[in-house]
Amino acid sequence: MKRPLILLLLTLAPSVLAQTLDQRIDRELPSLLTTYKSLHEAPELSKQEAKSSAMVATRLRELGYEVAYPVGKYEEPNATCYGVVAVMKNGKGPTVLIRSDMDALPVTEQTGLEYASKTAGVMHACGHDIHMTTLLGTAKILADTKSQWHGTVMLVAQPAEEVVAGAAGMLRDNMYERFGKPDFAIALHDSPLIPAGSIGVVSGFMMSSSDSVNVTIRGVGGHGANPQLAKDPIVIASEFVVQLQTIASRERSPQDPVVVTVGSFHAGTKRNIIPDEAKLQLTVRTYKPEVREHVLAAIARIAKGVAMAAGAPEPIIEEVKTEHSEASYNDPALATRLTTALRKKLGDKNVPDFPALMVSEDFPRFSLGNTIPSVMFHLGAADPAKLASGATIAGLHSSGFTPVPEPTIRGGIKAEVVMAEELLK
Repeated sequence: MKRPLILLLLTLAPSVLAQTLDQRIDRELPSLLTTYKSLHEAPELSKQEAKSSAMVATRLRELGYEVAYPVGKYEEPNATCYGVVAVMKNGKGPTVLIRSDMDALPVTEQTGLEYASKTAGVMHACGHDIHMTTLLGTAKILADTKSQWHGTVMLVAQPAEEVVAGAAGMLRDNMYERFGKPDFAIALHDSPLIPAGSIGVVSGFMMSSSDSVNVTIRGVGGHGANPQLAKDPIVIASEFVVQLQTIASRERSPQDPVVVTVGSFHAGTKRNIIPDEAKLQLTVRTYKPEVREHVLAAIARIAKGVAMAAGAPEPIIEEVKTEHSEASYNDPALATRLTTALRKKLGDKNVPDFPALMVSEDFPRFSLGNTIPSVMFHLGAADPAKLASGATIAGLHSSGFTPVPEPTIRGGIKAEVVMAEELLK
């Protein structure tokens, strides 16, 4: 009787033990959705991610990863960098870094969700709660399927992405010297522009660099009824704003995208007083380093030029170095390799080509100047029915941003596991 029983068990074993990736994700989704909603209810601003990071570190440690926490050093001596690094070694092979960010935004949520933010004035309006949940799901699947890959998985939960400080902070703490330099780095960022669960792929430049510039136009104050006795900084600054538009339209090739936006313009205290100065805050977006350098120089040149033409004092121009982020560049060979693997497992229609954007990220810091092949893809988060109907969908950083949790998280986990296994096979 024993031999037939053994044969029966051997016959049944493959069907019992061999689960598909979809089946494994199905098994984990209920608990992951609970995790997602709890994260969404309790968002934390940049450099304040104490509870979120502690939860991620604890979960990863429970899954069998070697976890270091907190990892990172900010330039401010008393600030805590809540970075998490989790490593799982599984024989010889490459090291693959998979990154999530954790911080939320100073936005008052207006989604009406049952699990809306309970923190006044703070919201996960960029979907980093989706990213953390996806990372945890990916970590669980990879820990359960070690027979299917070989090498080292390095999971990174990064703080302070929204203020362009987290990646630099973690690297400043000798992250690669302590835990090993990865051979590849991958990440996903949710998007309301494509259906939930789909993966938008880009080769080459994917997101722009970002620079912040403060300009103080100085004048000579006076009575509003006697402008001839003053040098009006509001008029000078207005001319400056108009002239900035010629940088993109007349100084650069149309093949080199450039955005120069004045997001803040403050001057004066009363209607009949010409102020002494006007303060402007600019954001600058470019792809190529040489274009970036030209645009920043042009901003300074135009500011000084309009001031000189008006006979006003030279303006004060400040590049906010701490807010600079590099352009996101997807290594073409790696992007092609991973896109092929994704389309094979997810289907061509679920892995569409995606245009480059002029938003920015600090994920490129982990590539060390593109010396480590890296790729970031877009993770669809929009309701497909709303997209098809042409309905207005709230975008990232909006108080109404509402990703569709279940298919978004499912698609993100599946994509990250497929990419990791492709690189670690």
